[in-house]
Amino acid sequence: MLLRMTTLRGKVALVAGATRGAGRGIARALGQAGATVYCTGRSSRDGQLDPKRPETIEETAELVCVAGGSGIAVCVDHSEETEVERLFERVRADHGRLDILVNDIWGGDALTEWGKSFWEVDVDTGFKMMERAVQTHIITSRHGVPLMLEGDSGLIVEVTDGAFYGYRGQLFYDLCKIAVIRLAYAMSVELADKAITSVAITPGFLRSEAVLDHFGVAEENWRDAIAMDPHFAHSETPLLVGRAIAALAADPQMHLRAGQALSCWELTRHYGVKDVDGRQPHWDEHLDSAIEEILASDAPTADDLLLLKIRKPQLDFDETRNQQRSRIEVFLRTAR
Repeated sequence: MLLRMTTLRGKVALVAGATRGAGRGIARALGQAGATVYCTGRSSRDGQLDPKRPETIEETAELVCVAGGSGIAVCVDHSEETEVERLFERVRADHGRLDILVNDIWGGDALTEWGKSFWEVDVDTGFKMMERAVQTHIITSRHGVPLMLEGDSGLIVEVTDGAFYGYRGQLFYDLCKIAVIRLAYAMSVELADKAITSVAITPGFLRSEAVLDHFGVAEENWRDAIAMDPHFAHSETPLLVGRAIAALAADPQMHLRAGQALSCWELTRHYGVKDVDGRQPHWDEHLDSAIEEILASDAPTADDLLLLKIRKPQLDFDETRNQQRSRIEVFLRTAR
């Protein structure tokens, strides 16, 4: 299917967690399609700022306007229910409708204790991550959907990491990312007789502001970092997942996707959507290719073995990948 002209003119969207990363890219892409986009988050020029990051919701709203839409910045702490209630009261008063709701609130990077087993992690830190990344999504949908129900159609998007049901390598991180997939499904069941579609969507290897900073590059010279990490060659801008969501929102058949965990790479190919450089990165195909190269190698590196160890539990519950998972398991056992 190819939607060459994605138009959301006249639609009202709200991206919760639009300050940076995927949220900012999604807001910009919805703006490119002509939508009015409420850009919410805590990092504001007039309020709380992340001490480690410079981005603000006002900058995102300005980028939405530059892209061709109407961007509206609203400083909101989505863990505070009264603030969320006021947010949707404002949307109702301003526009009387809400067509697209994107839950992209995260804030868990600094809280993820990678490399620690579940019996070693700090429980309070993990619960704080779940509050930021799951509880906020529930609160936002709880108060946004009543307004959506008054319209003739709508789309709810839960942004996650990975469209799979296997393990993501750290207990609380995994719980957060799988929880929003389940949330999208659960909402779709309760919305089955309504004109609202609920889905979960994952981007691929995202070239977020933080990732670019990590590699010491900018978007203009991002390819310079491929020498440090060959997988980076298959990365994508945050705008790409936004364009995939915009195409889905414009699709009159989007209800057929209800409750599903979708990937940016599958949607972009389905709709003919491309990144800013004309590419269509497919993260799953790249990983499969990388895994096959390692499995055919006589001298795997430590990084190769680490990738296999990460990938194997991700394939749990995926019957179409049973053979690959078994081959990885055998390879790792032999390589020890």
